[in-house]
Amino acid sequence: DLLAGISHTKHGNHIASQHRKKQSFLGSRLAGYVVSALHPSSLSFIRSMTPLERHAELVYAESLFEKALLGIVYSGDWLAFIKEALNMRTTITVYRQLGHYLDAVDNEALSKGDPYDLSIDTHFRSGVYLGVGMSHIILSLMPGKLQTLVELFGYKGDRQLGLELLMKAGGWSKDNDGPSIDAEQEGVRRSICDMALLIFHLVLSSFTFSGVDIPLAQKILDWNLARYPSGVFFLFGAGRISLCRSQPRRAIDYYKQAMASQTQYRNLHHVSYWEMAIAHLALGEVGESLECWRELEREATWSKAIYTFGMAVCMVECAKSEEERREAGKVMARVPGLRQKIAGKSIPLEKFVARKARKYAAQGGRLMLPALELGYLFLTIAHAPRGVIATKMLPDVKRELAKLEGGAIGGGENEKGEKRDKEENGYWDDYCLVKFLEGVCLRYLAYPDPDAVIDSEDPDNAAATVHDDGSPVRLLTKEAAEKQSGEAFRFVFEHGPKIELDHHLVYHAHYEYGRLLACQGKSGEAKEQFELVISGRTLEVGPSGRKVRYSMENALHMRTHAAHEALLANPNKAL
Repeated sequence: DLLAGISHTKHGNHIASQHRKKQSFLGSRLAGYVVSALHPSSLSFIRSMTPLERHAELVYAESLFEKALLGIVYSGDWLAFIKEALNMRTTITVYRQLGHYLDAVDNEALSKGDPYDLSIDTHFRSGVYLGVGMSHIILSLMPGKLQTLVELFGYKGDRQLGLELLMKAGGWSKDNDGPSIDAEQEGVRRSICDMALLIFHLVLSSFTFSGVDIPLAQKILDWNLARYPSGVFFLFGAGRISLCRSQPRRAIDYYKQAMASQTQYRNLHHVSYWEMAIAHLALGEVGESLECWRELEREATWSKAIYTFGMAVCMVECAKSEEERREAGKVMARVPGLRQKIAGKSIPLEKFVARKARKYAAQGGRLMLPALELGYLFLTIAHAPRGVIATKMLPDVKRELAKLEGGAIGGGENEKGEKRDKEENGYWDDYCLVKFLEGVCLRYLAYPDPDAVIDSEDPDNAAATVHDDGSPVRLLTKEAAEKQSGEAFRFVFEHGPKIELDHHLVYHAHYEYGRLLACQGKSGEAKEQFELVISGRTLEVGPSGRKVRYSMENALHMRTHAAHEALLANPNKAL
């Protein structure tokens, strides 16, 4: 699929190149560095193009961007990666030049009393908005150190400007419910601009805070769904926004509609299965999630290691007999051998699941709350209805905690008479993991996600008063939940040096504790927690000595940088 995509983008790039304005011979090019009007990147050079040549310039940049993205994903070595990165630089340069041209002619039109240059067709205009807007957003999402390096080459990402340009293509604003540009007036790339906005607000919001606007995404989605009621992408968006609003059951319905809307592209069904697997975990429905992972493992090819691990942990949690546990062990054993590389680098999440699979084997077929831990990485606790957290997730955590606390204090056990010995291998890793998950669950009980819709009539929230067996739930007050959450995170800090393998727990605990403090209005203390993670300092030293790297480090740094920036911009913002 990647090779076919690269072939098509090369062909498109070749066609566009044939219609671009030809640059002058070498002598004129050299003169262009002295006389700016002769330089191929000058405003006058773009003005001298015909409309066809300007469109060709735009399509050249678009196809080069697509080719670079596909090449980065496909390439297996750093040389190919650098080559495609240079193509990306060329793309951004062309987009910025076209953007400057559009600004210049619009300013001239404005001085004559027109709102913008009416001679520029909407298709070209929407394409420039798309390219310049996306380049700003992509650059703004880069880690701080990489941003500093990119700025040396003259490129800087302005996220707010990027979002405004994408909104401009459809005439969207935060103040109006509908767009100012209707279907008859739109450019051909308007729908792609809308899709890009939805991807930012609904998908990239998992890693950033600044600029995210769920109500705006809802307006864009409603308008496009009314226009394309069976549009598979917008049905995906409806599912995703339901998940962001802590309505996973509603999300599952939309993903099923997306699958039913088309049968031609089976790969699009895999997106639905992936999202449904996560949504079922957010509902505490491990068995239903297992069926989705099975479909992905059987058909999808993007990450066999993650699909297989997702299937394996659900099998472990659902196993009732020794035979089922052995079958789960066989599936788990396949995970490390299924890892792949992109641009010569391992995928962090695949490295994480491979380590967990090896740990499962080393511990004789045991992992602590593996489905809930995997779900945490996919934000299932953040997107779970409060009733599910209270009646399913927390009881599972408390059950394992009872076993561990029995081993820690030399007595006590859970309701099944099980307890753990603190001297056994991996004891403190498991204890810190359970306390960490307890802290996260309690934090979301005290402070639900800011975008969550808490509907008392939703059966998943109404269930907050009774357990599955009908017994009453002992509801915590907000004060008690946030107090116990903080205590759980501080437990991880205290006992982090005893961790043997799962060192990432300490760093994730500092991040989550910082978010708890931010919700409590303690912005100064929250900032300190975020800066501990960002600093790169070693926050724990285990029995094996100093750990230089830890699992999911880059993803955590992205989220922590985003939380830190959001806190600096608005100290009163709930994260």
